[in-house]
Amino acid sequence: MNEFTFEPTQWELALENIGDTLSAARFLTLMEGEDEGAVEEALLELSERHILLDVTDLPMAHGVGEAAVRLRREEQLVQSGKLLESLEDTDPLKMYLEELASIPAFGDVQILSQRLLEGDKSVVEQLTNLMLSRVLERACQLVGRGVLLQDLIQEGSLGLWQAILSYEGGDFETHCDWHIRFDMNRVVTMQARDRGVGQKLRQAMEDYRTVDERLLSELGRNPTLEEIALELHMTAEEAATVAKTLDSARTLAQAKKPGEPVEEDPEEQQAVEDTAYFQMRQRIADLLSGLEEGDARLLTYRFGLEGGKPLSPEETGRKLGLTPEEVVQREAAALASLRQS
Repeated sequence: MNEFTFEPTQWELALENIGDTLSAARFLTLMEGEDEGAVEEALLELSERHILLDVTDLPMAHGVGEAAVRLRREEQLVQSGKLLESLEDTDPLKMYLEELASIPAFGDVQILSQRLLEGDKSVVEQLTNLMLSRVLERACQLVGRGVLLQDLIQEGSLGLWQAILSYEGGDFETHCDWHIRFDMNRVVTMQARDRGVGQKLRQAMEDYRTVDERLLSELGRNPTLEEIALELHMTAEEAATVAKTLDSARTLAQAKKPGEPVEEDPEEQQAVEDTAYFQMRQRIADLLSGLEEGDARLLTYRFGLEGGKPLSPEETGRKLGLTPEEVVQREAAALASLRQS
């Protein structure tokens, strides 16, 4: 009887090689091309494995039209600390917030959560009221990420309700906070998916690699984030987001199962390895044994030859006790020696 084996998918590899959080940007690139059912299944798996989506690497977004105006205004009001008093009396968000504020919240969370564990369902409403302020706090932290504040609050409230009903022990507030954040981060991620962020990030990653390789060849050193951003017509913050996502993709591509190698996805392997940048790093690694130990270590840091992210002259200097100028000088001399070799 024939036995069939299947190589793990990139999604399966990601689940095996991450900790408590997964980059939302990476999630979107992994889910690109998948239908809504597959995405929902992936989100359910993250929830079951207690893995939180990290939305901090998603680009800030306001969209277009009336929604964009509203999103910008909410962001400005939250930042100014004058959200409630600045909204009109007939504003749905203001009425919603006033309703939340009028709900009585009293009691000791620890005592009430212990009663809940003992089977006392009468404390559910009281615990919910006590934790609603945490929902509002978390929602305000996500303004400017493409989802209206009222929608964030509603999603967080659903997460809170689920947390209370699923509580089985441990720190109650930490348990609730995780579920609140998961549901809010999920809706932010899905909104980004609707805007095509996954596809845009993948293209941005390819453009970033191309510019990184070209500048490395032209400058004879690792380009700075600002130099790459200038070539890509991005802000430094946008380029940092792409770099973080690219670093996550490279880490995943290098991940291995215990005791056996993992075949990389052909597209990922082509994008990461079959480049002038990768080849240059490999050539340098082969020649490092001919350098003094200090110079070899300096180039290792600068080019990320041990699998880490390439470091700037400032970061390398801090590790080696050198000034950035000394790092640049020694790097140039070491590279010149390698070229002669």
